[in-house]
Amino acid sequence: MTNLHTVVKRGSKVQVGQEEKEITVLPRSKTDLAAAAEMKMAALESSSCCSSCISLKDRCPRPQGLFSLLITKVCLFALLFGVVWSITGSECLPGGNLFGLVILFICSVLGGKLVGMIQLPTLPPFPPLLGMLLAGLVLRNVPYITDAVFIDTHWSAALRNIALSIILTRAGLGLDPSALSRLKAVCLRLAIGPCVVEASIVAVVSHFLLGLPWDWGFILGFVLAAVSPAVVVPSMLLLQREGYGVEKGIPTLLMAAGSFDDILAITGFSTCLGIAFSTGSTWMNILKGLLEVVGGVIAGLVLGLFLCCFPSKDQEELVLRRTLMLLGLSIFSVFFSHVIGFAGAGGLCTLVLAFLAALGWKTDKAPVAAMVGQSWDVFQPLLFGLIGAEITISTLSPNTVGLGLACISIGLVIRLLVTFGLVHFGGFNLKEKLFIAVAWLPKATVQAAIGSKALDMAREKGDDAMIKFGLDVLTLAVLAILTTAPIGALGIGLAGPRLLARQVKDETEGGATNPSSIGIGREKDNVNLETKL
Repeated sequence: MTNLHTVVKRGSKVQVGQEEKEITVLPRSKTDLAAAAEMKMAALESSSCCSSCISLKDRCPRPQGLFSLLITKVCLFALLFGVVWSITGSECLPGGNLFGLVILFICSVLGGKLVGMIQLPTLPPFPPLLGMLLAGLVLRNVPYITDAVFIDTHWSAALRNIALSIILTRAGLGLDPSALSRLKAVCLRLAIGPCVVEASIVAVVSHFLLGLPWDWGFILGFVLAAVSPAVVVPSMLLLQREGYGVEKGIPTLLMAAGSFDDILAITGFSTCLGIAFSTGSTWMNILKGLLEVVGGVIAGLVLGLFLCCFPSKDQEELVLRRTLMLLGLSIFSVFFSHVIGFAGAGGLCTLVLAFLAALGWKTDKAPVAAMVGQSWDVFQPLLFGLIGAEITISTLSPNTVGLGLACISIGLVIRLLVTFGLVHFGGFNLKEKLFIAVAWLPKATVQAAIGSKALDMAREKGDDAMIKFGLDVLTLAVLAILTTAPIGALGIGLAGPRLLARQVKDETEGGATNPSSIGIGREKDNVNLETKL
């Protein structure tokens, strides 16, 4: 007979066979009772603890949403600062280069955001680069902040050269070979004529008013002669979206000619820069300038062909590798040209290699151009902030500022008249020609990119006279940005709706379809079907 261990209560009944018998359970020992009491107390304590924890969790929930995001970003920034500080030491403290760059970048971004928020009805938004430039100018000229936000000239020059490489890369990628092949004569005249004439006029005026040598006068002339795509392109896109000037292709004409205008100005600037910093006779300097142009083009062709083949299409992350190769070769070309003494060749090499690489990639260049644009979003605040930080208001001579504004004004008036005359035979009416002339005035991006390059080279050479000339060129470049960028943006926004004809889209394009067109389409389909049969 098997032993059955059964736990029963006192006074319970158990049925054995057909009979019910009452079983009396003897009380357990004291040790068992103590153990049971302890277990019961433990269970009560655990249940009370769990309930208190649950109520505490309900009363104090975990941080989420914006507060959690803010705490996370603050911790990440603190960790990043701690790591960099442990490596660089005083460089990331007030007065160090890293600290100055971070503060300058943040202030430039905020300044660009604030200026971009200034938007008047029926007007294009103000270019954010104005806020970036003013942020650097303020940081440089506020007494106590100037000492804390310090950036070494070598660091500043290197970052500006990187930004210049990115600008030239974007310009090379933006050239459309099909547009080049069918470019009209008016577009060529608009791209070449005003740039060359303004550069020559500014060179002559600056030679007699500011006392610049002829080579430095032409350096200043080509710096000021370039039109700004950062102002013209957004304004043209806004007018094109509203239908102004679309019928005669005025926005497309200005955007296409603007790219060639910038390339011509950069090419002329690079050539004159090579001549100005050459030693020897005048003919040798001219020959060296020509060698820089030819050498830059040849090097760009070789590197561009290399990028057409490498990296190959079967590699992973092709867009990222192409972008890194393109930017790496562009930045290397600009810096290496300084090392070998042919400073003007680097910019041309970058333009040519980017254009040839885009020509080989064909339709695959779009994602590469987008990624290069993202890198420009990072270096644009640094470029304009550093340009503004180069100007010390206390050291500026009122005579230099006044004569510089006179040079800029004379060049702009001549440019306005020349532009108006060159588009005279382009099939435009009087109002359209006046608008094209006004739209060809603003300056910003190219002036910021190349305006300080001559000053950087003069500092490397250690020539006090050249440093003074370089400061004059940079000062006039900043004055041109501050005066022409807002005036040009406002002029385009005000003159566009008043001087250009508006092309209204047909209601049938995006909405209801004409019933007669449906019937005609069906008749054509029936005729085609009968012909095939």
